Amino acid sequence: MPREIITTPDAPSSPLYSQAVRAGTHVVVSGMVGVDVATGAIVGDTVQQQTRQAFANCETVLKAAGAGLDDVVEVGVLLAKPEDFTGLNEEFAQWFPSAPPARYVAKLGVELPGILVSIRMTAVTA
Repeated sequence: MPREIITTPDAPSSPLYSQAVRAGTHVVVSGMVGVDVATGAIVGDTVQQQTRQAFANCETVLKAAGAGLDDVVEVGVLLAKPEDFTGLNEEFAQWFPSAPPARYVAKLGVELPGILVSIRMTAVTA
């Protein structure tokens, strides 16, 4: 099955990975952090603020792939500080208020200055 690289200038990017890859009906979004692409700055110093921006970045990449949050079947979350779990859940519930996708949360294995959370998603489209 051929894969399609998804890119958009409206979300953070790196030459080291694709923002997303579509393979058939599956869209896999790379880990997005709470950076505002317009300013290049980390948004806020709380996990809620950064989670909100990371979700917005994921949603932007999903849209570029022709998908949306309703298509998300799995979310992976990496937290810099395990004690931010409650704050993450507060913001997560705003994005998926009912019938949430499968999810995992783990500790971020590398230290990225100022980064509190990284979120990745897998979506399935028709």
